[in-house]
Amino acid sequence: MALFAVLATQAPSGISADEFRARLPEGFAYTRKLVERGVIRHSWVRVGAAGGLLVYDVASHEELLTHLYDNPMSPHLSFEVVPLAEPGAFDSTSYTRT
Repeated sequence: MALFAVLATQAPSGISADEFRARLPEGFAYTRKLVERGVIRHSWVRVGAAGGLLVYDVASHEELLTHLYDNPMSPHLSFEVVPLAEPGAFDSTSYTRT
């Protein structure tokens, strides 16, 4: 499996702020289902940043994109994706060998 940290930030486009807030429960419900299925390992609110930090555990970058863009709120969010590696997932001393 591959881990990705995703910084999701509110970026309402094409809708009013009131409509965005009214539709937020749809996005939260979608995210909750991914948490329950184990697709999202961690989910935090970014205080003061109008967004969240989520850690996805998926098979591929393509699967990640599917989950991100299937979110009904995705047209009104911006995403920053950071690939992660768990400790021990690679040999951190291999660069010292000739």
